[in-house]
Amino acid sequence: MAEIARQHYLFVTYPIQSHINPTLHLAKHLASSTSAAVTFSTAVYADRRMVSSFPNADQEFNNGLITYLPYSDGNDEGLKRDNMDLKEHISDFRKNGQRNVSTIVGDLAAAGRPVTCIVYTLLLNWVPDVAGEHGIPSVLYWIQPATVFAIYYHFFHGFESIVRSHEPSSTVYFPELQPLQIRDLPSYVNVPVNDTASFNATILNSFRELFEILDREQETRVKPRVLMYTFEGWETEALASVTDIEIIPVGQWPNNTGYLFKEDEKKYMEWLDTKEEGSVVYISFGSLSVMKKEQKEEMVRGLKESKRPFLWVVRKDNREEGEGVLDLEEGEDGMVVEWCDQVRVLAHSAVGCFVTHCGWNSTLESLVCGVPMVAVPQWSDQCTNAKLVDSLWGCGVRSEVDGEGVLQGEELVRCLELVMGEGEKGLEIRNKAKTWREKALEAVAEGGSCDVNLKAFVDKFL
Repeated sequence: MAEIARQHYLFVTYPIQSHINPTLHLAKHLASSTSAAVTFSTAVYADRRMVSSFPNADQEFNNGLITYLPYSDGNDEGLKRDNMDLKEHISDFRKNGQRNVSTIVGDLAAAGRPVTCIVYTLLLNWVPDVAGEHGIPSVLYWIQPATVFAIYYHFFHGFESIVRSHEPSSTVYFPELQPLQIRDLPSYVNVPVNDTASFNATILNSFRELFEILDREQETRVKPRVLMYTFEGWETEALASVTDIEIIPVGQWPNNTGYLFKEDEKKYMEWLDTKEEGSVVYISFGSLSVMKKEQKEEMVRGLKESKRPFLWVVRKDNREEGEGVLDLEEGEDGMVVEWCDQVRVLAHSAVGCFVTHCGWNSTLESLVCGVPMVAVPQWSDQCTNAKLVDSLWGCGVRSEVDGEGVLQGEELVRCLELVMGEGEKGLEIRNKAKTWREKALEAVAEGGSCDVNLKAFVDKFL
């Protein structure tokens, strides 16, 4: 009997922290739980920052579990955002990325390690073309919630005119999903019809193209397969909402995968050790969202008024001279850091609430650590994530902002008291946060739904 060739999965991801984290989580889990070979590829400049401790970070490197092999997107020294032409950047990224990932696939085949499947993430709609050139399958890894996937699917399949013709307070009824106000939808679907050139319009068109790719896949197989960064039982309605695509929930337990930002040298974990259980407010708006000066001032005001100990992440690239943020620690029971190991922080018993922008990585990390949230969504999928936290899962509260999108200090105080206080609502929120943590533990355990789903996915390629 002929020997079955070893499967080889190439994971290709966009070079930002929020895309790298879940992709690398899944790549590592697939490599450790199956016999498949796994290669992970992101752009050179992100790879350098992520694996800076490895020798020859620009070149192929195997850490004993997976192989790191970066592709060039034409910006190997890093993306210069000043005066960047977005359309030109996307065009160049696509051209260079497609050519160089194709070269990687060819080189691996020539070296006797042929790729048998490419797994790709958002903003990389050219990857299926690369896979097609080499006669191998490609599979999308959706790194946002299943609810957001379902919203985009229905938006591009009959609901676009309905969404565009209604006010933010109007309610939309998508198949199987709970009723959603327009304000609960991903921000990109609210792009004006006559807007074809803005950042939001460009991203919406990228999503449109992605779903067109999935539509075309139905011409070659019964159902396109999409790996989904969620857990079975968390978004039951969303998983049932899209019937002509095979959605495979493969949520992973988050861990430190390698940060693109330098971790602050302040001893924040030791500081947390000195605090009472459930007493600390942790604040972070992620790796991309920019907190404007007015918002930071209101955050300072609210934290002072709340009189609760806090750990606040304010990135180096989001600080200005003369702000009160850096002086906040003086006389206050808190700490401000440039970056931290978020999973370790959320897993610490002292942390009692996470004030978050509700990026999907942060939301999942908070859920699996059992930490209730105050949601302050900014853009993209975050408004939908906040709706899930507040209404579907009941493990947090969505804050209200003013007309400029600023969370006022008194509203922060109200939300913190609601989540962390002694009232009945706070107890209910904290108990639900613990319940969802237990569900996540069950899903990721050996033999749990995510483990079984991933192995079944791999078995289909044997």
